[in-house]
Amino acid sequence: MLASTMPDNICGELHDEQANEVDKYLNPLKLSDRTLMELSIRFRREMDKGLCRDTNPTAAVKMLPTFVRSTPDGTEEGEFLALDLGGSNFRVLLVKVKANGKQKVEMENQIYDIPEHIMRGSGTEFFDHVVDCLSNFMEKRGIKDKKLPLGFTFSFPCQQTKIDESVLISWTKGFRASGVEGKDVVSLTYTK
Repeated sequence: MLASTMPDNICGELHDEQANEVDKYLNPLKLSDRTLMELSIRFRREMDKGLCRDTNPTAAVKMLPTFVRSTPDGTEEGEFLALDLGGSNFRVLLVKVKANGKQKVEMENQIYDIPEHIMRGSGTEFFDHVVDCLSNFMEKRGIKDKKLPLGFTFSFPCQQTKIDESVLISWTKGFRASGVEGKDVVSLTYTK
């Protein structure tokens, strides 16, 4: 959206000179309907290529299958741990689900940095860091002795072969930890 077409409450404070300066930078980002349609067609073609067994290895969009055993039905309850790794931060969550006729979800979480030397070091150092963060989180909440179900969102391209087995195809987002590509990241997490 160009500054000159923004709602008054957003641009009211901008002077004409500032609005023109913003427009100068945003104008090249404005796409025609035709260009948007061409991008949509190209994206769809790449997704189709990613879904096909023969073309998946060379596809820009991998479209990798995953395993889902079931979907929530509203009767779930208990405490669960969740790990979310997808960028330079790593989030650990404790999710408490209470049924009592009404579904209620409470979450506690903590975000941990992943230093660059860990992102680019060895896989062992990387997964040791993940486990140390999880251990720290559990200790702070007094749940270190509890055995809780755990879900791990590992936001990198992986070939999932089982519900609890996923082989890293390649690192993205600046990660380069050695000895991980081509390996089952689930087993690497539990080796400590």
